[in-house]
Amino acid sequence: MSTAELRPEKAKSAGSPEAVPDVAAAPAPQHRIRILPVLITAIVVAIAAILTWLMWTTYMGTPWTRDGRVRVYVVTIAPQIAGTITELPVKDDQFVHKGDLLMLIDPTDFKIAVQVAQAAVDQTKALADNAQVEAERRQKLGDWASEEERQTFMSRAMAAQATHQQAVANLAQAQVNLKRTRIESPVNGYVTNLQAQLGDYVMVGERRISVVNSDSFWIDGYFEETVLGSIRIGDPARAKLMGYSDVITGHVVGVARGIDIANASPDEAGLAKVDPIFTWVRLAQRVPVRIALDHVPPSIRLIAGQTATVQIDPAPKPAR
Repeated sequence: MSTAELRPEKAKSAGSPEAVPDVAAAPAPQHRIRILPVLITAIVVAIAAILTWLMWTTYMGTPWTRDGRVRVYVVTIAPQIAGTITELPVKDDQFVHKGDLLMLIDPTDFKIAVQVAQAAVDQTKALADNAQVEAERRQKLGDWASEEERQTFMSRAMAAQATHQQAVANLAQAQVNLKRTRIESPVNGYVTNLQAQLGDYVMVGERRISVVNSDSFWIDGYFEETVLGSIRIGDPARAKLMGYSDVITGHVVGVARGIDIANASPDEAGLAKVDPIFTWVRLAQRVPVRIALDHVPPSIRLIAGQTATVQIDPAPKPAR
């Protein structure tokens, strides 16, 4: 047997010097396996740091808040005259147009009042005209009528004219009251909180019906004071309502110039109330930013009080 054929068998022998390099090389794969988790952890931390920085930059560059509310103007309607409701052609949550009849108060007494006032106007006009003619006649008599007589007839004419003017004013008031028996919607919107029924007797100033002005919806986004410096009037805005996937677009039209401060209210003794704070915690105040709505998708039903997520896209600052 040749020497070349024996060499492989010697490499396999535990006592052979050539077997030592194989034993020393065995730990190398284990060393690489131990480094791998450290590298993965470092990479994950680096990615998280980059994403955090990007999110913070995006937040500061495009302020957003989940604390937004849908707002609207509500017109509260109360009768200006008292009477019985004889017509009530609307129901709760019904849409009405500006000028539509909401309720009619029995106009019978007010029609009679207009007729009586008209008769008083006609009568006082006749008396005033007659008194004026007599006064002018006394003025034309010259010396045939005494100064006292002329003054007396002139005073009668002025008094009759004043009585006529009062009658005209009474007629105007009676006509206004008759017109007030028809309560019409002052805006386009939805009847809400209807508290009247056909046949009810309503009093002056008694709140019975309200109309949500459908043309006045807006959104208030309550932003932290730390981002207000990047928000300007006219900046485009986007809002998403809870429960809807479609986006409402709009623009900033105003930033509130004041919010309630608890520390400014006095106590019963007139002393300022100052709440204790933790020196290491400073909570940013939230300030309302008004968003006018430019486009509302047809799928969205706006309701005052809905929760909205609002994002402002600040316009580029003008170059100096």
